[in-house]
Amino acid sequence: MTAGVVDAPAESYGFLTRTRILPGSPMQYRDLGRTGLKVSVLSQGGAAIGQQYGPVSLAEAADCVHAAIDAGVNLIDTSAYYGEGKSEEALGEILRGGWREKVVLCTKAGRLARDRFDFSPAGMEASLDGSLKRLRPHCVDILLAHDIEYAPDFDAVFTDTAAVLEKLKRKGKCRFVGMSCLPLGLLRQAIERCDLDAVVSYAHFTLQNTTLLDLLPAAEARGVGVLNGSPLSLGLLTNQGPPPWHPADSELRAACAKAAELCRSRGADIAFLGMQFCFAEGRIPSTITGTARRAELEVNLRAMTEPLDEQLVADVRAILAPVRNRVWPSGNWTE
Repeated sequence: MTAGVVDAPAESYGFLTRTRILPGSPMQYRDLGRTGLKVSVLSQGGAAIGQQYGPVSLAEAADCVHAAIDAGVNLIDTSAYYGEGKSEEALGEILRGGWREKVVLCTKAGRLARDRFDFSPAGMEASLDGSLKRLRPHCVDILLAHDIEYAPDFDAVFTDTAAVLEKLKRKGKCRFVGMSCLPLGLLRQAIERCDLDAVVSYAHFTLQNTTLLDLLPAAEARGVGVLNGSPLSLGLLTNQGPPPWHPADSELRAACAKAAELCRSRGADIAFLGMQFCFAEGRIPSTITGTARRAELEVNLRAMTEPLDEQLVADVRAILAPVRNRVWPSGNWTE
């Protein structure tokens, strides 16, 4: 059995340590670093609930979240940034009536809007206080500094921001703390220089990019739990392709479109395959997906139980080989 995996026999397939999830079996859970938390391999993201991608009714979102919890999902990830508070407001309502006690609730501070950031100690605490009012609990389980690559001073993030996270934990406003960002080099520095419990990495464990695996030894050495966000690379690995604002270059976009076409030619969906690929990696505790409708949730749940087509994965990754592990600039960080 893979360390940290509950009720999930493991097999090794090349560079992956895969967790085989059997049809009809309950949700699988893995250890989140040193926190003592066991989190579901599928996490509920809060961006879509905050109408970040388009209108969603409260009834639709509640139906999705309650169905996810009933299916065993026990980690919900949101942020003050998602819908500029709308996600947290909706979740505050959705999790009433005993639902809150069934989940690990994670929110983020520091990013307040698309172009507005405040990682100062006062700004972080004010952001969390606002989140607590919207979410309605007395504390959250995990608080992350959100998208730290946009900070004007990274040394200040590693000192002042990290210090206020610990202060908020001591005050009982959160149980565990961490940081999130897209650049993996910056996330590695955060892990090595700060006393963190968990981190969220975006778009670095997908069919196209598996460099998150390179970060795991450093995280494990420090007892930091690693959560995998944006498993479809912000829409790159979907049939419809990325939104217009996506920063990927034309070569990367074209390769992902070609890989999606291959999947369609074999009666498969690249997004479904991508979710299967992520769920199968036993060394990553949980993958966060931003669904807000039950139909989308049910597809993700099915991806956990249907057998992974290893040959199709190999063929897709062969198409993506010229752009393998390619990323795009984000924020003020330069590798």
